[in-house]
Amino acid sequence: MWLYNLGLTLYVWAIRLVAPRHPKARLWIEGRRDLFRRIREAVAPGERIVWMHVASLGEFEQGRPIIEELRRKHPEYKILLTFFSPSGYEIRKNYAGADHIFYLPIDTPRNARRFLDAVHPEIAIFVKYEFWLNLLAELRRRHVRTFIVSAIFRRNSVFFRPYGGMWRQALESFDVLFVQNEESKKLLATLGFDNVLVAGDTRFDRVAEIARAARRIDLIDRFKGDARLFVAGSTWGPDEELLIRLANDNPEIKFVIAPHEMDEGRIARLIAETRGGALRYTQCTPHTAFGPKQVMILDTVGLLASVYGYATWSYVGGGFGVGIHNTLEAATFGLPVAFGPNYGKFKEARDLVTLGAARSVGNYEELNAWFVPLRDNEEFLQRTSRIAKDYTTRHQGATGIIVRTIFQQ
Repeated sequence: MWLYNLGLTLYVWAIRLVAPRHPKARLWIEGRRDLFRRIREAVAPGERIVWMHVASLGEFEQGRPIIEELRRKHPEYKILLTFFSPSGYEIRKNYAGADHIFYLPIDTPRNARRFLDAVHPEIAIFVKYEFWLNLLAELRRRHVRTFIVSAIFRRNSVFFRPYGGMWRQALESFDVLFVQNEESKKLLATLGFDNVLVAGDTRFDRVAEIARAARRIDLIDRFKGDARLFVAGSTWGPDEELLIRLANDNPEIKFVIAPHEMDEGRIARLIAETRGGALRYTQCTPHTAFGPKQVMILDTVGLLASVYGYATWSYVGGGFGVGIHNTLEAATFGLPVAFGPNYGKFKEARDLVTLGAARSVGNYEELNAWFVPLRDNEEFLQRTSRIAKDYTTRHQGATGIIVRTIFQQ
């Protein structure tokens, strides 16, 4: 544990060092300033608290269905939500589904005690990958009912290494480990854990709700017109190189490209290199959106899920970096999905590839070979679309399993 605590200290020093030059690091530091005072002022001693912790925005989307189900089924509880990352907190700090939203304090032994004294949770829920050793130890010491949801365990993770003793001990803090697949359950059984339930992934419930709540967007309606639309979400530079070529080779098809980060240089390049013309969503008017431009850059947040509802095909970015982003948001609309080669850590992406609803591509030739049959063969397109939609529908229900089990404990 001394090495773990030292590592956290060094991490904080590093964040402070780069904060003057790095906006996210600065938000990470500033968001934790006077944190305990703000928590004490917000959380009343008599409140019955369910605390959910998520790392960032993706994990929030996994936890959100549980929060909303708790709201419906157990209104006697207040929901306290914490984030580790600014990229989650800054976007969802005004989320109406939670009563209190804060950054997570740094996981030192003293901070763990102060935080739990201040928020006094009856139930603690961690989403997917969050294993903070001091907080988990303190929750165990206080006999707080604690759960992890939508978790995935892999044979090469630290829990199964000879040096992973303190991480294995951390797992003893959980009353139930809700995992996504049978493989995770079997791996945990090798460590002696039998309090494991295969509930599935709550993201399937979330994307189903997103699809039901998808809204019409006037500018997208006007931009699409009578054309077919290709939507690319959460793209990075290597993804965009392929997509520019695809757009230029298919001038009769409209494209919406939603960059993962609003990098002005990349946006300028997209506009400059698109032969059919491109425009930015934030600079559109009803008149310009209706014009002849082929590509729209979705340079805003919060609309991508609804824009997928207009599409015929989709591409999800990140696969040429550390890993792809959310394929389920596209698949729930029945869209064939393409993405880069780094998708192995994502079960739903592997499943969609196996079923034939998705394709991993490593270069433009592979992207084009995937796209052309879906463009030209309507029967093949409809069959692929049904596979994607059926897959997301079949895997719904994790939220109900989790909430019912928590309140049976």
